[in-house]
Amino acid sequence: MAEARVVVVGAGVAGLTTALLLARESKYQITVAAKHMPGVMANFRQTPCVAEFSIPDRCVIQDYDIEISEAGTEAAGWDKNTWPELENLAKNHPEAETAIYQRAKDVHSPTGEYLAEKLKAEPWQLSTEELRPGFDSGHAFTSRGVVFKRANLEHISEASKIHHSGCKADLVVNCTGLSALKLGGVRDENMMPIRGQTVLVRNEADVMCSGSGTDDGEEEICYLMQRAAGGGTLLGGSYQRGNWDSQLDPNLAVRIMKRAVELCPALTGGKGIEHLDIVRQGVGLRPHRNGGTRIEKERVGGVWTVHNYGHGGFGYQSSYGCARKAAEIVREALSPRASL
Repeated sequence: MAEARVVVVGAGVAGLTTALLLARESKYQITVAAKHMPGVMANFRQTPCVAEFSIPDRCVIQDYDIEISEAGTEAAGWDKNTWPELENLAKNHPEAETAIYQRAKDVHSPTGEYLAEKLKAEPWQLSTEELRPGFDSGHAFTSRGVVFKRANLEHISEASKIHHSGCKADLVVNCTGLSALKLGGVRDENMMPIRGQTVLVRNEADVMCSGSGTDDGEEEICYLMQRAAGGGTLLGGSYQRGNWDSQLDPNLAVRIMKRAVELCPALTGGKGIEHLDIVRQGVGLRPHRNGGTRIEKERVGGVWTVHNYGHGGFGYQSSYGCARKAAEIVREALSPRASL
């Protein structure tokens, strides 16, 4: 059977993970098309400056500074299917600069039990007997190359015409995030930005901590995220709904640093914010979607389009789970039995 031609639009965590999972199946020729490629520090592109701290919108358990997906919902399933992959990165791939931390306050708590369930080993991981000598853990898959192309689309239907083979694509995957608001053929009015601002410092914190709110307003939050591999500490932040401003707010930055130092004096040895060694400051627009993440298919210009966008601030947390759901729909759409 000939390989199906697929174009994935968007090179954020959703698009890259979806392309990765499709590539593992070895039955697709995949082009990833995007205006900005991985690593680009674009303000509306959340991936390069992310600190995975956000949890999905549909939540029921609140523990001051952490919310978790409602059990039994699709969002909870997406999270669960992502945890093993993140655990694998944290344990086996230091170059990924991924780390998993357990908070002392979560021990023996409902939150702790939930996270323990999500982090346990999954059946698809290789057993001890299946591992080769010298390996502690792992899983097996066959991967194929994925071609990356820069593209700036006005309409989602244009994507089917830019497959690297030169032939029309059989299917398009839409992982355009916040751009889904204005992209022709999609124009999802449920999309909106939630602005976040952070300060990355070289100073090391002795704890990872956060607060449920601040005295500086409902749209400002406080957290310290230790980065893996000696990557310093990320200080945050803000949660400004509907705010498109991509420029740094210096006054907000000062408030962020002051709150962080007050919460964790060890950052500066008990001194003021002038003793913070700043690496960079960042602004990101979380691609929030009222009503939750959209993962479904539709015909656009006679070509199946599978949507996977609207993850808000939990794109990393649900990346593999959402990508698996999208890949399932891709298989369904390309099956001989697929109909309008």
